[in-house]
Order: sequence, then structure tokens, then C-alpha cells
Amino acid sequence: MLLPTKWKDLIPNGALLQAMQAMQRFSKEPMENFTVLYLAAIRTARYISNWEFLKLILTKILISSSKTLKSGIKAMKGLLILTFALFYLPLFSQQLSNLKLEDIPIRDPFILPVNEEKAYYLYAATREETRAKSGKPGVCAYKSNDLKNWQGPFHVFEIPDDFWAGDSHGIWAPEVHRYNGKYYLFATFTNPEDTIEIRSDGIPVVLRGTQIMVADNPMGPFQPIDLKRPATPTNWSALDGTLWVEDGQPYMVFCHEWVQINVGTFEMDGLKPDLSALKGNPQTIFKVNDAPWVKRMDLLGIKYKGHEIPGFVSDGPFIHRLPSGKLICFTSSFGENQYSLSYALSASGKLAGPWEHPATPLLSGGHGHGMLFTTFDGRLLLVCHFPNSSPSKAVIYEVEEQEYGIKIIDTFEKNRTD
Repeated sequence: MLLPTKWKDLIPNGALLQAMQAMQRFSKEPMENFTVLYLAAIRTARYISNWEFLKLILTKILISSSKTLKSGIKAMKGLLILTFALFYLPLFSQQLSNLKLEDIPIRDPFILPVNEEKAYYLYAATREETRAKSGKPGVCAYKSNDLKNWQGPFHVFEIPDDFWAGDSHGIWAPEVHRYNGKYYLFATFTNPEDTIEIRSDGIPVVLRGTQIMVADNPMGPFQPIDLKRPATPTNWSALDGTLWVEDGQPYMVFCHEWVQINVGTFEMDGLKPDLSALKGNPQTIFKVNDAPWVKRMDLLGIKYKGHEIPGFVSDGPFIHRLPSGKLICFTSSFGENQYSLSYALSASGKLAGPWEHPATPLLSGGHGHGMLFTTFDGRLLLVCHFPNSSPSKAVIYEVEEQEYGIKIIDTFEKNRTD
């Protein structure tokens, strides 16, 4: 008899699962009799990265449990649980680490505050060094109570075997939104084997799109809503989908990629109430080169797969409502000073716009793909990646809202008082 699926899915790397299955060979007792022990051990293993303290907690749990057992034989079974759990727990100690933000390899960072836990979750696409044992691309989370010290990585999603994109290409821009009591993971996938068209210059355009996954908690495991196709149009190269709710209607805002259409665009389309699919009527809200600071890639000397393409890169939408009621939409592209982060403004307060663009970006020199979140003490922070080249890391700035946009105050670390 195995652990119930919902417990199995909670256990990083399957370490405690292996321990319990090994212990079961020495016991005829049904696994449900150890429910309290399992849940306590799992919770401890997920959120405590100190190895010695973890052993102490498990030992106390098991000693306490053994007092309720009816015989010395059953007490011995408890000790066997301890033996096997401690044998496999070093796998956990490799999985959990105390990290500083600058230690985490990441592009397109996204931070979700979870008020019930007073904890922040940072989501990242896995890289070679952070992937699960299968080696498949996935999404991992890091957890912090102070935005300074992080635990992780915790694997929250892994590309399934029968997924439309396959597992030969990495994942881009994962972000998690809480909506109607569930957690939704938006992420961009690419299928290099599915050519949807050939450009006039002979460059193939492959299927790329945003998919939506769902889970009951921010640690996952996230399950794709649709295994067979992305949420975005299947004849588009699309990316960087994000969630926005306007007048009770959920929308996805995403980019139609410059690789397919040269001038990248920012699109909106309504989602079904359960976020299971788009309504199928994408509407362009603005072109990335509507912003005067955005420059054409070939004129900057930037090549795509060895080719000079007259393209304008569109990346990284994120929507935020200002206290004035106006909307801003983050944008990322190339300007005179490298990859840069900016925003467009909808003075109407509506996704449909019209959208206005500043003459200069908010951050340049390699900053990109930003989002905003509010700390538990009420500060508005911006997180983005820097530099744009590898290895990129997440950087946090404190920002001030104004009537027509936002202003960078300083780096978050410089303004810390704790």
C-alpha cells in the first residue's frame, strides 16, 4: 500500500516516500495509522532546512507517537520509521538550502506574497543545476520570510511525458497567481519540433505559447489544464502570459513574438471563468515600438540565430493599477543602453487603453522582465532580472507610485532597517 497521491505529491524528491515504503516491509499496519506522523514529518521537511534540527523534530515526533502505541512491537515499528526516514533525509538536505537572492540563478523572476504564511514565494524556471532527478525542465520555488534569506529550490512543476511542448526546450517566465481559492501557474513553453511557418527570409518559426497549470497551494504540484495545446493561439509564437482581472472578467495579457511578426505586440484576450482556456479573440493593445526608446535589433547589431532581423523585441507584460486608477503595463525590450525595463500607461484605467509610452525606460543597462508586489508591511517593490546576459539574478527595488506611473526610490537592500 502506497501513500495517498496527495501526500506523495507533497514530498520533494520522494525522499520520505521511499523511507515509508521501505519501512512498510517491516510492518503489517496500514499506512493510515501513521497519518499524524507523516503530515508532521512532511511539513517539517518542506520548511526547515537545518539538518540537525530536522532530526531532533522527527525524533520527538516519533517518541511521542510511540507512547500511544499498544505494544513494544509497534514501538519498534516507530523506531524503524525513524531509521529509514533519517537514512533518506540527507536527500532533503541537498534539496533545501539557505540562500541569498544573489545566489539564485534566475531570469524573469516573480514573487508571490502569501499572507496566511507571511511568506514570499519566488518562482523560477529550473536550470541544469536546479532540475529534479529526471532532468526534465520544470519550475521551482524559493521561500522567504524576509526577502533576504531564501530556502529552496522546491520543485513545483515538471513537464509531463505527454505534454504538447516536449521537454527538449527550457521554460520561460513562470508566474503564480492566486485566483478564486486556487493557485495558477502561467509559463511559456516551446516545441522546437513543431514549425508553424517559415519566414520570408527562410527562418523557421516554431510553436511557442503560454500554458496554464493549477494547484491547491503555492508549492504545487501544478497540473496542466490542457496537455495537448497552449492557451495562446496554436498558430502563433506567443510568450509571457500574465493574469489580470477587470470588472470581474479574467484576462491573459501576453506578447505576440517578434520572431514571427518582426514588430512584437502586447495582446489581451478574455479567459473562461475557471481559466481553462482563452475566449479566442486576441486584441492588440499596443506595439512595442510605440515606445520611442525601443530600437530595432539589427540596427543595434543584435543577431537572431546568426541572422540580422529587423525586429523589435516584446517581452514581459505585468499589469498594475495605480492609486489614481490608471493602469501601467510593464514592457521589456532593447534600447540604446542594452536590454531595458519600462511601462506603458492606460489613463483610462482599462486594458483596451489607449496606452501612452515614456520617452525613456525606467531601468536600462540589462534590466528586464519586472513585476510589482506589496510587502506585508505595505511597501511596493519591483523585482526584475539583471543582467540580461547569463548568469542573471533577481534584483529588488523599492518604488513610489505617482499619478502617471512609478518612480524608483532605491534598491530594497539599501533601505532595509532590519
